[in-house]
Amino acid sequence: MIELDASKPDVAPAGPAWTVLCVDDEPNMLAALKRALRAGGFGVITAEGGAQAIEILGKLPVDIVVSDMRMPGMDGSQFLEHVHREWPQVIRILLTGHADQGSTVSAINRGRIFRYLSKPWDERDLLAALHEGTERLALEREKVRLEALTRQQNAELRTLNTELETRVAERTQELTEANARLERSYLKTIKVFSNLLELRSGQLAGHGRRVAEVARDLARAMGLAEDVVRQVFVAGLLHDIGLIGMADKLIGRPVMRYAPDEVSQYRTHPQVAEQSLLALDDMQPLLPMIRGHHERHDGTGYPDKLAGAAIPVGARILAVADAYDDLQNGHVAEVALTPQEARILMRKSRGTQFDPEVLDVFLQTMENAAAAERAKVQDMVLPTAALTADMVLARDLVSSRGVLMLTAGHRLTASLIRKIREFELREGSKFDVHIKPKGRT
Repeated sequence: MIELDASKPDVAPAGPAWTVLCVDDEPNMLAALKRALRAGGFGVITAEGGAQAIEILGKLPVDIVVSDMRMPGMDGSQFLEHVHREWPQVIRILLTGHADQGSTVSAINRGRIFRYLSKPWDERDLLAALHEGTERLALEREKVRLEALTRQQNAELRTLNTELETRVAERTQELTEANARLERSYLKTIKVFSNLLELRSGQLAGHGRRVAEVARDLARAMGLAEDVVRQVFVAGLLHDIGLIGMADKLIGRPVMRYAPDEVSQYRTHPQVAEQSLLALDDMQPLLPMIRGHHERHDGTGYPDKLAGAAIPVGARILAVADAYDDLQNGHVAEVALTPQEARILMRKSRGTQFDPEVLDVFLQTMENAAAAERAKVQDMVLPTAALTADMVLARDLVSSRGVLMLTAGHRLTASLIRKIREFELREGSKFDVHIKPKGRT
């Protein structure tokens, strides 16, 4: 007979209600166990044999099994071995007589019992064994709970980390794109600003842009950091901004035809440029380059007569790029030189006007660029009537008056093409537009 104790046990206020399954074929032993365990605050279920106990374990939650050793059909050792195999989380306690020592050893080995008590048992020892068992159960369950909680939290953390990484990547991409847009906008603004000076003289048209491009390529070839390369490029665009206050007749003549007082006035333009840009925070790293772009390696330049390594490297680079363009556009002398003639003349000033290292890198870079130009696929040169949307400019689009209209790399739209054609009609001029061949970036 299976007996369930339906009465509410006196549960100890400090702990949970634990359910004990007592298994014995003697009703009086079950009754004694029930009285003792109820007094100890346990819920009690009784079964008169191993088969009945297994049936109960399959239907009801049980925390502890207390089993007698000697029972007909299935003894305690066999029963507890079965419990260990099917319900290993249940605490197993064996009640045994002195004559059952051999079977007790078997139960310990095969049933992995938690405790065994000799019959007749001492009630205090029995309750102590049960309380030790429940403490062990509580610890094991808390361990299981914490492990499950840890797994859950780890899974949540992995999910959060993945989501965070995705959000960070998306935000980083957004910031990168925003910074790239700002960079493009900044450089375009600087280019337009540098053209304000060049509008005053056909001789200076495009000079700042050409100097900036040569200086940028030279700085990069010298292995300078990319942020310094960018600074050199912007300094090249603005290096002559100090000439903006000079008379048109002075700007339009070659330097070799200046009178002594005009030379003195001209030589102030590096300081004027520095002073004009002094209030702009972004310009601070560029000011020494702009101020020093007319210094000479031998110390005879202006305005500060710096020599050698005392001249900022950006200024040494600008000095080479500026002279190269001046020699070709007739700003130094009335005769404009070819690029090759300009390089030959500049080589003679190695170590005097120009820093030897900078000049050597420049000359090698120019030779490499000339070879690459001969080898590469040429740009398409098209009239505006042949332009179509999505074409990309291979070179800056500059008006006949030297005004920068669009920068290289700009992708054309139908609206932009229409405005370029309208400009041609208003000005009575024609553009030859350099377009990148398809597949070339």
